[in-house]
Amino acid sequence: MTDNPQKPTNFIYEAVAEDLRTGRFNHVRTRLPPEPNGYLHIGHVKAFLIDYMVARDFGGELDLRFDDTNPAKEETEYVDAIQDDAHWLGIEWKHVLFSSDFFDLLYDWAIKLVKMGKAYVDDQSPEEVSKNRGTWTEPGIESPYRNRSIEENLDLLERMKNGEFPDGSRTLRAKIDMAHGNMNMRDPIMYRIIHEPAHHRTGKKWCIYPMYDWAQGQNDAMHGVTHSLCSIEYEDHRILYEWFLNELGIENPPRQIEFARLNLNYTVMSKRKLRRLVEEKYVSGWDDPRMPTLRGMRRRGYTPESIRDFVDRAGISKTISARSGVMIDIALLEACIREDLNKRTLRKMGVLHPLKVVIENYPEDQVEEFDAINNPEDLSAGTRKVPFSKVLYIEQDDFREEPPPKYFRLAPGREVRLRYAYFIRCNSVVKDAEGKIVELRCSYDPATHGGDAPDGRKVKATIHWVSAAHAVPAEVRVYDRLFNNPDPEVSGDFIADLNPNSMETLTGCLVEPGLKDALPGDKFQFERLGYFCVDWESTPSNLLFNRTVTLKDEWSKIEKKV
Repeated sequence: MTDNPQKPTNFIYEAVAEDLRTGRFNHVRTRLPPEPNGYLHIGHVKAFLIDYMVARDFGGELDLRFDDTNPAKEETEYVDAIQDDAHWLGIEWKHVLFSSDFFDLLYDWAIKLVKMGKAYVDDQSPEEVSKNRGTWTEPGIESPYRNRSIEENLDLLERMKNGEFPDGSRTLRAKIDMAHGNMNMRDPIMYRIIHEPAHHRTGKKWCIYPMYDWAQGQNDAMHGVTHSLCSIEYEDHRILYEWFLNELGIENPPRQIEFARLNLNYTVMSKRKLRRLVEEKYVSGWDDPRMPTLRGMRRRGYTPESIRDFVDRAGISKTISARSGVMIDIALLEACIREDLNKRTLRKMGVLHPLKVVIENYPEDQVEEFDAINNPEDLSAGTRKVPFSKVLYIEQDDFREEPPPKYFRLAPGREVRLRYAYFIRCNSVVKDAEGKIVELRCSYDPATHGGDAPDGRKVKATIHWVSAAHAVPAEVRVYDRLFNNPDPEVSGDFIADLNPNSMETLTGCLVEPGLKDALPGDKFQFERLGYFCVDWESTPSNLLFNRTVTLKDEWSKIEKKV
């Protein structure tokens, strides 16, 4: 990584710069420490980008180190997915490491603490350990096994490692202070016994696995991390992070710096809750486009540029509340993707709720082609040909038999412009037996070819359309927010907050013929409707689009008030 002279200004950059200036460190090395027990979500992105940008902007190195210390939840599938998603974001790293790479040395360091009288084997059950920790206002109770001899502790620890004892029967705990005001310092557990399942990398070699607080700081020291950048909930753990490093006599120990978590309203970030959504089939999978996972966001049509822009706009701060962090309005994320797709996507016309239009005075067998602009934000994208014929389809919402105030689209006796084509006037409607409008009978003005009237008359609305003879059928999935509650994380039952209308599948949609060869992942703006992405499961014979985000729709706001 090379130095970037245009470094941002925030408290993390100021701290790193000060460490280099004072000689505390002569270089910078950060690390990404994901646990491979699920897919990356938007909350992880902030931490990943901070670590990446600090290393990049200070000419340092970044390592990707998986925290694989819990074999019951971790899988190689997640290891591969995390690397793929991080690369998609544009993040680069020097080494791929695993906490399990350091298990042998970490165990040796645990023995060192036991020999120093700073760690002991505890026979209390997990329930007893939890009960005896005390509270924030009351001291804990010392374990009856706290003062075992060093020899007995070493023997028991070795037997734990060799698999002699069942799960949960013993732990290795640091000997600190059961009356400490910070509960993380009340003899924290360092190792617990886990026999099954086999570890995804070390197999059956280990029966004891380190806790996060024991592994992270020591792993940081073992491979030369200078700055451990983590979210604010670890602020209370910093004293323990530093205690371990100090007791082990680590020279030039890494420095932990915390920042506020990124929370998004109408969303949950807890892996446990996201896993429940997947396992109980409230969503189709980790890549469901409603999920805040990068897999889901990629499938929905989000770009890495828009996500990085979103994190940049959200900013880096430090808050008092470890739980809440920084709550960001999802509207900001939607604004970022709109701005990005507005610049890069080709425009197309598609009709999601088709209403048939027959232009009675248009020649029966005539077909014209109109030049349509591919992207008004990028004229170098050129134009395309759009076919026009006697029978068209427009959106049902673009017609009202009895138009309300301030509605300027098509209505009986009213004239509108068809995008790129002609003025048309509605002359009559055709209804089915239930009274539903199924067809409009219209006329066109040949003099308005290209969409302008030579006599200077104006219309107040321009609508999109597709030619019935040339349109390509498609299925479109329209997404809304997954939850009705702005903060489902604090809900007593977040499942009850699920939005039952978070996805609507529209069949019978019609799109212009230029989309028939669209490939999975391709992104487009459907004029007047929003931004859409071709789904990963789409095929030439079954086109499937996901709506990424809507366009601003002033009429929908007006209609709600009428």
